[in-house]
Amino acid sequence: MITLPIKQMSREEKLIALEALWEDLSRDEEALESPPWHLDELRATEERVKSGTEQFVDWETAKKEFRKRFE
Repeated sequence: MITLPIKQMSREEKLIALEALWEDLSRDEEALESPPWHLDELRATEERVKSGTEQFVDWETAKKEFRKRFE
């Protein structure tokens, strides 16, 4: 078992670890099974986009915004 020193890690280090884990997990997309509530959330998001109460942001921009908030 691998243990990370999470309490000693900076936010940036945690985000980097999270990205590395997700990248590894998502390599085999067919093995990933989304829970049923994901579809509900996607539909709700689609409705907010259609109504104009929510807008898309590309992933690189979103990551930069998150990093600014948590640094």
